Amino acid sequence: MSGDQLHTYEPTDLDDMSPLQALDAVTADVRGHRITVDSTGLFNATRHISLLCHLAARMAAETEYQLSPNITDLPPAEHLGASAGHLGQVIAHYTQALAPLLVLTTTAQDTPRQKLDSLDHHNRLRSHLDDAGRALAAARTVLAVQQPLIAPGKPAPAPLRGPAVRRRA
Repeated sequence: MSGDQLHTYEPTDLDDMSPLQALDAVTADVRGHRITVDSTGLFNATRHISLLCHLAARMAAETEYQLSPNITDLPPAEHLGASAGHLGQVIAHYTQALAPLLVLTTTAQDTPRQKLDSLDHHNRLRSHLDDAGRALAAARTVLAVQQPLIAPGKPAPAPLRGPAVRRRA
């Protein structure tokens, strides 16, 4: 089965998952849809950037949301924030990979000279994709850290009181 026949995740699917599950789904999508030096690879790169941007925005929003008291089922805000930072690095590397990918995709490589000239672009492309992979792994490592258990004697923080709503009778 080729990578492009695998299930692809869309932002609506990702929103129904925990942060770690969503990150794992995007990672599976990235691994399943390789960046090749053709129009499919260019499509996959822009798709990855779109998924990663959605995921980074979600992590940033959940970081802010986690700062509210009595929020459960989310990793600590520090982990979400650090993961969002790593996702920003992944997005930056994918964006930087677009330049050599575009050159390789749109420039003929028929002559020995053209093939030699393309080596630098291949190296830059591979370097950015490898760096993106490491940053993606770092984002997962941060989210996968077990949360410390709250001490049994420690009371939960009191809920914030919202503004009073006045109703006319």
